[in-house]
Formats: sequence, C-alpha cells, structure tokens
Amino acid sequence: MKLKNLLNDNDKHLFKQVIGKVKAIKQDTVHPQKLISKKQTKKQLEKQHFEKQQFSFSDEFEPHLESNGPMKYVREDVDSFETKLLRRGEYIPELILDLHGLKQQESKHEIAALFAACHKQHVHCVCIIHGIGNRILKTKVPHWLVQHPDVMAFHQAPLAYGGAGALLVLVDLKEDQLYKEL
Repeated sequence: MKLKNLLNDNDKHLFKQVIGKVKAIKQDTVHPQKLISKKQTKKQLEKQHFEKQQFSFSDEFEPHLESNGPMKYVREDVDSFETKLLRRGEYIPELILDLHGLKQQESKHEIAALFAACHKQHVHCVCIIHGIGNRILKTKVPHWLVQHPDVMAFHQAPLAYGGAGALLVLVDLKEDQLYKEL
C-alpha cells in the first residue's frame, strides 16, 4: 500500500481546512558550513608549501644596489647592523649552495628550493656561491634575492666562504607555522 492512498479525499480536504494557507520556506543567505577534514587542510598546506618552493624570480626586476664596494642589501624592516655582522663573519652559514655550472633557470629553482629547505631545517644563515666567471650569476643572484620575501639581508661573503664569488644570506623564519603544521 502506498503512502498517497492512506488518506481519503475527505481527510485531505479536512486537513487543508485546518492548516489554512501555506507559504513555501525560503532559504536565507546563511549556508551550512562545510566541515574540512584534517586530510584536506594538510593537502592545502602542502599546496601552499609547494607554491612557495616554486617562487619565481623576475629577470626584468633591477633593484638599486650599490655598485661600488661589496655587494650588500638590507630589507627595510631589518637593522642595517646585520650586514656588518655578515661582513665580519659573525654568522656561520648552515647550508651552502654552489651554483657553479648551472644555468640561470636552474639557479633560480635551486635558490627557491634552498629557502624551502631553510624553513624546513630552521636555518637562519646560508651561503650562495655564484662564482665570478662571466659575471652573469654574480649580477643576477643579488637581483633575485632582493625579490624573495624571506631574505632579510645579504652581504658579500668573507674569504673563508668564497669572497667576491659568494653571498652570505640571512633568512627570515617568521612563517614557520606553515612548516610546523606539515
């Protein structure tokens, strides 16, 4: 027996009289929240981490860096004394990246991967050896580093770490929350 046929016509009519006019319910702008599983949030964090690793440097960007004297840079919100500490060799690099023999595109990817490794391993100071050679990487690497949001400062490395063919870089680890959650 179907549910439609449980009530006869007289009962249906009586029910409509008792209820009166009925208006359809209209859905407001409040929508139920979607529950996000831990698995989905972990995937989102991994995606953000991957995007950060694939940071792309622009070759067209030409920052104003001092041409006379050693190559150095300090981000606006960082104390300029940090470059002096880098110059003196007060910071010891925990990771060293050697770009000898790499092309520009490969060098960009390696530098981006270096910053991802810095966050993962909580490294505050790194050395990037670009060499002198034809001066292509020597001029491009500082321009790329200025663009990266995690670079606090850099200075030409002391002779023990490569001198004019290398840079000591201070890395900002303020966004470690992302990496702690991974």
